[in-house]
Amino acid sequence: MPGEGGGSCSAPAARHPKQKRKAHSLSIRRTNSTEERPLGTHRDMLEGQDSKLPPSLRSNLLDLFGQIEREFENLYIENIELRREIDSLNDRLAGDGQIVDGGDPNKGVLKAKASHSTSQLSQKLKTTYKASTSKHLYIFHGKVGGPCNFGVATWELWGGDSWIVSSFKATAGSRALCQLQKEYVGHRDGIWDLSVTRTQPVVLGTASADHSALLWSIETGKCLLRYAGHAGSVNSIKFHPTEQMALTASGDQTAHIWRYMVQLPAPQPQPDVSAQCDDDQDSSDREEGEVDGEGPGEVPTIRVATAALKSHQGVVIAADWLVGGRQVVTASWDRAANLYEVENSELVHTLTGHDQELTHCCTHPTQRLVVTSSRDTTFRLWDFRDPSIHSVNVFQGHTDTVTSAVFTVGDNVVSGSDDRTVKVWDLKNMRSPIATIRTDSAVNRINVSANQRIIALPHDNRQVRLFDMSGVRLARLPRSNRMGHRRMVCCSAWNEENQSCNLFTCGFDRQAIGWNINIPALLQEK
Repeated sequence: MPGEGGGSCSAPAARHPKQKRKAHSLSIRRTNSTEERPLGTHRDMLEGQDSKLPPSLRSNLLDLFGQIEREFENLYIENIELRREIDSLNDRLAGDGQIVDGGDPNKGVLKAKASHSTSQLSQKLKTTYKASTSKHLYIFHGKVGGPCNFGVATWELWGGDSWIVSSFKATAGSRALCQLQKEYVGHRDGIWDLSVTRTQPVVLGTASADHSALLWSIETGKCLLRYAGHAGSVNSIKFHPTEQMALTASGDQTAHIWRYMVQLPAPQPQPDVSAQCDDDQDSSDREEGEVDGEGPGEVPTIRVATAALKSHQGVVIAADWLVGGRQVVTASWDRAANLYEVENSELVHTLTGHDQELTHCCTHPTQRLVVTSSRDTTFRLWDFRDPSIHSVNVFQGHTDTVTSAVFTVGDNVVSGSDDRTVKVWDLKNMRSPIATIRTDSAVNRINVSANQRIIALPHDNRQVRLFDMSGVRLARLPRSNRMGHRRMVCCSAWNEENQSCNLFTCGFDRQAIGWNINIPALLQEK
């Protein structure tokens, strides 16, 4: 059962010794399948044991565990059928003297089907943790129509994305131009979002499923402050444009505004991490607890918000400041976005129209424009420049959940989706995208650099790729058994003013990473 942090901090103690997993395969012990033992027999056996739990709570737990078992059974059967189909196809092609994509049975003709399965699994993981409000049990609606318990340890048993998505080797050029500078380790569960302050002192903020937000020294990697005012997963963090205030959104159905004061520690000598790029092995076998660095330890903690925004009826998935910082916008799974006054926390507008849950919201850096993304495959542009008219435009350029849509400095919007594409749009003519980027994995919360307008794409398959606005791939961040993310990468954030770390990424391996991207050399190689 997850620990107090709302995640899997106690999971390592219950794990078996590390074993090598077969690449591209799902291996789940089928010790309690319905073919070997009826579910009713197993339940009767458990109910016959003594327990100090209240009968109603115990009954609910047994129902949940039964549904978990059925879910694993279904996934196991699906995987077996998929592998049989692959083997049958390979046999036929081998008889004809053909080879399927280098002979790898998990690539080739059925790659699209495999990628779709991976996307479904990662979507379940996201849904579970962003909706979490309990410190002990996370529940979401699974394929069988009921609640299921799902955690990082479970995802690890599945081998993450590695059982179905192949990993590609980083080029020597990418390593030279993109180097890992600092790891920020201390969260007890996956990190959903991160952001860099826009005022002095410049610090990094992270939002995690462990119900907390942390502020970090960019240079030293030391945790400076913890915000622990939320009762659920903290799904996003954004900083006020001119004041030392943060805005966080949470699975407890609220968004909080809180003030902070931090003092930066003295900078420390930077370690040489370039030598750590020698080995490009798959790091999925590395245990989640095996990360270098120390946790936040005893740091100043804020537990009470300056203002709490409580008008939503569902998970608040994202929030952002409008230009000037006098108003904020929040996006929720109740299919609405709300606009609030910061001074008195008053609800000004409720923005409705999406057919399914919202996934993200973003504000324009210089104009009163808001873009909201949704699972209904659309994103919407809301215009508040004219106080008397609040126009909205709907854009239908994707075929799956739009995970984020962000403004660039200028007249562009960039949208990313679970359909494994990223599209660049012109605000003056948004009938069709001006560029489309096709990838091999679902795309999470993207970010575009302000000066050079480079798009950073965090993927479900642990990769981070860089593209320009015309859709040309510039680089892929290096990932090996000693560096990079070991789980799904959830978010990226640029900070071009910093000389050492100008790009940050975070993921469900509980860490944020600061990268040094040699942008001039990157653009010169294009």
